[in-house]
Amino acid sequence: MARVIAMLVLTATVLAGIALVARRAARPSPREELVASLAAMKRGNYSAARNHAIAASEGPDPAPANAVLGRTYLLIGDGAAAEGALNRAVAAGMPRVRLHQLFADAYLAQGDPERALAEAARAAPRYGVYAARVRARALAARGEVPSATALLEEVLARQPNDAAAFGALGRIRMAAGDVLGADLASRRAMALDPANLDAIVLAGEVVRSRYGLVAALPWFERALSQDAYYLPALIQYAATAGEAGRYTAMLSATRRALAARPSSPQALYLHAVMAARAGNRDLARTLLGRTGDAGLTMPGVVMLAGMLAYADGGYEQAVVSFREVVGRQPMNLVARRLLGASLLRSGDARGALEILRPIAVRPDADSYTLALAGRAFEATGERDWAARFLDRAARPALADPQPFAGDGSPGALAAAVAGAPGDPALAVAYARSLVDGGRIDLAEQRAEAIATASPGAPEAQLLAGDVLATQRRFGAALARYRQAANLRFDAPVMLRLAEAANRTGATREATAALSLYLSQNPQSLVAHRVLANLQLGARDWPAAVDTLERLHEGTGNRDALIQAQLAYAYTAAGDAETGLGYGRAAYQLAPMNPAACDAYGWALYEQGKTDAALQLLEKAAKLAPDHAGIRWHLGQALADAGRTAEARREIAQALRYPAFPDRAPATALLKLIGA
Repeated sequence: MARVIAMLVLTATVLAGIALVARRAARPSPREELVASLAAMKRGNYSAARNHAIAASEGPDPAPANAVLGRTYLLIGDGAAAEGALNRAVAAGMPRVRLHQLFADAYLAQGDPERALAEAARAAPRYGVYAARVRARALAARGEVPSATALLEEVLARQPNDAAAFGALGRIRMAAGDVLGADLASRRAMALDPANLDAIVLAGEVVRSRYGLVAALPWFERALSQDAYYLPALIQYAATAGEAGRYTAMLSATRRALAARPSSPQALYLHAVMAARAGNRDLARTLLGRTGDAGLTMPGVVMLAGMLAYADGGYEQAVVSFREVVGRQPMNLVARRLLGASLLRSGDARGALEILRPIAVRPDADSYTLALAGRAFEATGERDWAARFLDRAARPALADPQPFAGDGSPGALAAAVAGAPGDPALAVAYARSLVDGGRIDLAEQRAEAIATASPGAPEAQLLAGDVLATQRRFGAALARYRQAANLRFDAPVMLRLAEAANRTGATREATAALSLYLSQNPQSLVAHRVLANLQLGARDWPAAVDTLERLHEGTGNRDALIQAQLAYAYTAAGDAETGLGYGRAAYQLAPMNPAACDAYGWALYEQGKTDAALQLLEKAAKLAPDHAGIRWHLGQALADAGRTAEARREIAQALRYPAFPDRAPATALLKLIGA
């Protein structure tokens, strides 16, 4: 037995030794790992390059391996990890003079441009180009965009094939609003270095701006095909897929992002958004909590935290969150409405009125804001004011949208423009302040000059179009909006384009723009609303029914206008029974809304219930005496009821409006009843 045991022990020892030798033989040497890291970096697989560099740093010569490791961390955007690796390289004997430019890059990646500038100034001349790129990005981070652009153009004059410089220039131009300039720079960077992942992701962001969400996804997929765990591409892909309604793809990308960097605040936020959409508010709160201090700098995180608190009845906490967002983004109307609602729910009616006033006093104020203001006045005991706002909420008047006042006075902004003449954002803000001040002629001169000088900046083209639209010169405005749409095809640009096209009679162009936008942004409720309005105006009832039913699915049974429009569409399409159901629902939601009254009454009339219909149609006409369509409906019902004189009066009133679409049948009926 002793011999058997001894033989077994010997055999086990021999096998273990063989396995150890095999493992050592299979494991590449640190030098081979370093070579593999550099090769992976060159082909654009930064995650693999980092892993190989980590393995190389465990060898007998850690200094060069840690320097390479720091470089890989910079490529994936982890500044803190890069600084740690570079410090280990210095501790292992690497002269710091060789690493100043990398340390500067690491400080900038951690959000410290001042320290980055100071460190870049110490870089050795042989690393001057790299240091200049870091300095340019740091200047841009400080808001000195013209200086940053000039520095990079200097670098490119000396090094015309520097892909990294083109990539940095593209990033700076994109942040400054020069979409066309960013497009050109990113494509040049990719042509020089097809493995440049940051340039590929930037190209995707440019495509998303110019052509839409769905068109951008292949670009992010291209970056991920080179490095499946490249965090910037994963974040952009997840956010874009989510906006496009592709939630499975969003979830997969977010999980990979968290695997790549578990502490990423962007990945945690996107995961929290998905949890909140799925109704799991506890998980969403936990994920937001894990974003830490970094999450507090992200308006989306703060906004979502406020919405979760509001949903749970924590109105005081919601007030804190929404006030923070409004403080950073005064023109964020959603945040302002939610802040007003939270203040009202928490008992601070005066505070709610102060927040809501800039929106509620506008002629184009929405029903929800008006209702909140009315309830706030009720809470303060000012019942006369409450009645006015609640009446407006029940009967919203259609008014032309108006611009919001700018954040600065023309004098202050003129001084800022003089100090930074190359900054297009300041130039646009100054011109908008002139519009707010009523100096339209000067605003038009400035807007045209800015648009001509900045052909690649969508904000400049929008400004020129807005100034023209303010003067009701919609044909000229349409040309500017087309240019803006070619640079940034988002909802504000699309809505302006569609409105100007409608005003000039180019209905087909408006519909085409909406259809293109919806093909890229299928979740957009705003676009579906506008499309439904166009379809109703064009009398395309089946298409209007399809669009409105989709909207109805998304909003539920809470929107009286959608219910009223469905009543119109179904009734006109020959299904008065379904139209009657929707008309009744609209009227129950908003009995003082003229559209609801008219839709319900017209559906009753189409079913032959003229007496019941007249009560509602007469009410609608009293609520909206200047609406030609309502008067035309009432006139037909009155004629059918034998009230000829009243019918003639209503139809004649409808015919007074030049844009009245039913002029031919109304004129024929007027003749028939003896006008």
